[in-house]
Amino acid sequence: MRRLLGFVIGLVVALLLTLFAGENPWHIFLILTKSAFGSMYDLGLTLSYTTPLIFCGLSVAIAFHAGLFNIGAEGQLTMAVVTAAAVGVLFPEVPFPLAPLVAFSAALLVGAFWGWIAGWLRAYRGSHEVIITIMLNFIAAGLASWFTLKVIPNPHSQNPETALVSANYMFKDYDLIARLFPDTPANASLGFAIVFALLMWIFLWKTTWGFELRAVGSNPEAAHRAGISEKKMQMLAMALAGALAGCVALSEVLGSAGQYRMGFSPDYGFIGIAVALLANNNPLGIIAAAFLMGALHKGASDLDLETSTITRDFSRIIQALIILGVAAQGYWEWMKKKKRRKN
Repeated sequence: MRRLLGFVIGLVVALLLTLFAGENPWHIFLILTKSAFGSMYDLGLTLSYTTPLIFCGLSVAIAFHAGLFNIGAEGQLTMAVVTAAAVGVLFPEVPFPLAPLVAFSAALLVGAFWGWIAGWLRAYRGSHEVIITIMLNFIAAGLASWFTLKVIPNPHSQNPETALVSANYMFKDYDLIARLFPDTPANASLGFAIVFALLMWIFLWKTTWGFELRAVGSNPEAAHRAGISEKKMQMLAMALAGALAGCVALSEVLGSAGQYRMGFSPDYGFIGIAVALLANNNPLGIIAAAFLMGALHKGASDLDLETSTITRDFSRIIQALIILGVAAQGYWEWMKKKKRRKN
């Protein structure tokens, strides 16, 4: 409830800033709301943004629970998406439904491996995961660009994108969500994202490995004395983080676009950090937080058209102030607990 209050405070402060640009805050709020939920088409686009944000929020959150900061979700999802596209292009004869399963499995493995690299370097070389994952993001972008432009480019387009995957890899014909929101990228991967959030909650709070992972994140020294391997948990957490970010391949390649397109992500991996913080790293809260952030991202897309001074980049300001509002609430609670201890 307190985090919701922080969200509201951050949103109100952000809207009040539009006064300095000569805009009516209430008018801006109505534009955001209408653009995000004004029609089935708008809602479909909002849900299409929500899906990868759930995956990326889960990716960041599981690393947080292990005491790690995963800045590399963007690189992990990039490697996974281009892998799914490559499998679909290079192996067109694989029959349905095996085809999407093979492509998705390959994407998960590559995403997990990309995350595991940072976990291994942190565990055995003492490298800071923030620095490593940032560098891996750049390496992933370079590899994806090379593979897209030199190995499997789309011969029918001048855009920097891969060739389309074989139709066997797509599940649109069996997708009820895609039928409910036609002409939008929304697809059944939203359901998978919600299921993955539930599974992650079960893993973290109902399994031994989940307990050990959280123990390492809460108190590494106590976990070590209890016989829990900190190195093992760090590598496991980063591998799971990479795999969860890699699930974006399900919504992007297999569910909607059918290809990897350079620049398709509006920084899903970095917005996922905001999603995880807003949800206090709770997998179930991440579903709601991702929906709110997805609505803000979609709602801001019409600001360029509806206002003369506010652009869609205003969504970044809103997100930043929301994070500050949520963080302020957490800091206030920490101060109150500290004061009680002194008394």
